[in-house]
Amino acid sequence: MRYGAYGLVEVLGASNAVIVADQMLKTSEVEYITQDTKCGGHALVFVGGDVAAVTAAIEKVNSKPACKIFASAVISNPSEEMIEIVEQFKARRGGR
Repeated sequence: MRYGAYGLVEVLGASNAVIVADQMLKTSEVEYITQDTKCGGHALVFVGGDVAAVTAAIEKVNSKPACKIFASAVISNPSEEMIEIVEQFKARRGGR
């Protein structure tokens, strides 16, 4: 699926990833796409939607973090290569 923007947030731990995803989903009309885990238990949570909704979700997480946020970003108008990367993350998690 093509989104106007991707939002991503890096946290420590799967439970914090769930909390952050919930916070973003409650903030604006974004869709949970997937998450990817990295070394040391870091989790990268991806959401998608239009640029304004994704930006609002990321700003909310950063302004009132439920846990330590290591990094966050909004990628507007993602390139085909970026879409492929996110789809690869989804495929590793069984399409979730």
